[in-house]
Amino acid sequence: MKKSVLVIIAVVAVIAATYLADRATRQPRKGQLHLTVANAAAAAKPAPEITLKDLDGKDLSLSAYKGKVVLVNFWATWCEPCQVEIPELIEIQQKYAAKGFTVLGIAMDEEGASVVTPWVQKERFDVNGSKSQMNYPIVIGNDAAADKFGGLLGYPTSVLITRDGKIVKRITGLISYDEISKSIESQL
Repeated sequence: MKKSVLVIIAVVAVIAATYLADRATRQPRKGQLHLTVANAAAAAKPAPEITLKDLDGKDLSLSAYKGKVVLVNFWATWCEPCQVEIPELIEIQQKYAAKGFTVLGIAMDEEGASVVTPWVQKERFDVNGSKSQMNYPIVIGNDAAADKFGGLLGYPTSVLITRDGKIVKRITGLISYDEISKSIESQL
């Protein structure tokens, strides 16, 4: 009797843990916007100060973009949803760069630049019928940088920062091109 009760408790615990893990890491359907931080609460929070190495090994600080609207995008080379949204990020960078905007890609591959640099140099993405390379700055991220942004539940995760360094939107999962464009335009 005791043994069967323990088995039932263990099964229930496994089911509960699986359910919670699935909810925490679930990717939204294509085009669906999933906010993990209420935008009103995020608006009051200043962006953290981080300095990371770019693909040439040089320090790049988020504060270097003060005065610009920045979409910080945490991604990884092995992440399929990240690869799906890269063409949209390239297009957004092309569309808004001249207006004081940039995407800042933070690559979270554990192997670092040894994997990310050749991948970025090699990969081309279909953007409006032409093959395009990633056209925005890429830095090599780490857990400490992710923690400064409140941690990550999955990839991709994007954070929109105003010209004066305030977080106004946080998205876990694929971005919606229309929604993020409206958010960017409201800050330009």
